[in-house]
Amino acid sequence: MEWPSLSLSLSKALEDRICDEARHSEDEFKEQEDIYYAIALSLSEQDQKGKKSIDKESQLEEYKQLARAQTKEDEHIAKAQLEDDEQLAEALQKIMYMESPPHCETENIFQPHPFNFPSEYRICARCKTEIGGGEFLTCMDADWHPECFRCHACNCPITDSEFYISGNRSYHKLCYRKQRLPRCEVCKNFIPASSKGRIPYMEHPFWKNKYCPSHEHDGTPRCCSCERMEPRDTRYLLLDDGRKLCLECLNSAIMDTEECQPLYLEIQEFYEGLNMKVEQQVPMLLVERQALNEAMEGEKHGHHHLSETRGLCLSEVQTVPTISRRPRIGANHQFIDMRTEPCRLIRRCEVTAILVLYGLPRLLTGQILAHEMMHAWLTLNGYRNLSPEVEEGICQVLAYMWLESELSTASGGDAVPSTSSLFSSLASSLSFSTSTSSLFSSLPSSSSFSTSLKMGKRSDFEKKCGDFFKHHIEVDASPTYGDGFRRGRQAVDKYGLKSTLKHIRLTGSFP
Repeated sequence: MEWPSLSLSLSKALEDRICDEARHSEDEFKEQEDIYYAIALSLSEQDQKGKKSIDKESQLEEYKQLARAQTKEDEHIAKAQLEDDEQLAEALQKIMYMESPPHCETENIFQPHPFNFPSEYRICARCKTEIGGGEFLTCMDADWHPECFRCHACNCPITDSEFYISGNRSYHKLCYRKQRLPRCEVCKNFIPASSKGRIPYMEHPFWKNKYCPSHEHDGTPRCCSCERMEPRDTRYLLLDDGRKLCLECLNSAIMDTEECQPLYLEIQEFYEGLNMKVEQQVPMLLVERQALNEAMEGEKHGHHHLSETRGLCLSEVQTVPTISRRPRIGANHQFIDMRTEPCRLIRRCEVTAILVLYGLPRLLTGQILAHEMMHAWLTLNGYRNLSPEVEEGICQVLAYMWLESELSTASGGDAVPSTSSLFSSLASSLSFSTSTSSLFSSLPSSSSFSTSLKMGKRSDFEKKCGDFFKHHIEVDASPTYGDGFRRGRQAVDKYGLKSTLKHIRLTGSFP
């Protein structure tokens, strides 16, 4: 749109109008002078006829003075009109070149006044000086120079068409979002406020990650260990059973049975330190999710109340495919080339094996092992017909105690001595099909266990993960695992572990 040409046309029209009015005033003056002169002549003729004695020359001079006074008054009116027209043209020209006034967007949908031209004495709310004849902005019940209306965050003038007002402070739209609006951890977008000023978002109860509510239903995957949602700019690792594993949890994940044996020895040592040694050598196998679910279906006894089973204490004779070689990462962030071998379990005691889901971090794998080891200890020590709440509750207490012991030390401990004799007894308790006996034939020596155990100083994330696993046990809402743990922990804290176990043996309930 060509505003300058419009302005020139408007100015020329105004000039033409002023010239026409001037010519019109001059014609009117001549016409009035002729009328006054005719009147004067008429009056002179009447004097000559004797009707009235008036000095012709003085009367004519009087009427000329009246004509000049009327002319001056007309000129003054024309000049005032010209000044008004010039001011109107200037105002129209400024309006044509002025941008649209800004408006703000807040929780309360505040709408400021547009730029104005001062008609009275005004003081700028920022610089405290008088606002002259230029533009000014009225906002938040105050007047501002345009250059004084600034963002509270970056201190730059606000010239955008939209801005925020919060707590009597003005913000650029982007500055306000960065400072006040949460950013979604998944899509990385700012989570907008609703029309009522509320910001609807979801937040993980432990990690405190904020994300859009829509991600709860749009298929965004979670890490199978820490439960954090997968960000759009990060790729989680895809396990063969469909689970996803974040890169932080992958750092300490245990992928095959051989790699898990040193951790299993640690759990056994933990029980020995509590004077709860498991005398029988119970084999432990790392398995896929499908194998775990099939083994659970074949189990006649036992309590399983979790949405996803991660561990199982077997008491039946079964053939279970175990993971003998850890997978490697292939294309599309997917694990490939995982090798499994069938293992025929022989019942030498009331517990045939402990199964644990593969691909979980070391601390979570250890927690599951400690839980299932307690099931084995209860079974092997004659604790019969316990209610699900009592049995699962006390097993969760032992898993929680192991996590606490791991997190209270800077490292996971030293390698366990005389492990070769223990592994030989483990191997003899199994009956393998085909060539599965080679599974334990190449176990690492005790000097290399520190590598498999992933010893040394733990990362901050691993420690945080340990706290998350403890938190998950503490706030579990299920009546069996959650309420059972809280009742069992209260009993152990009050009476001690030994007295609590003795009371359970005698009564089948917590003291």
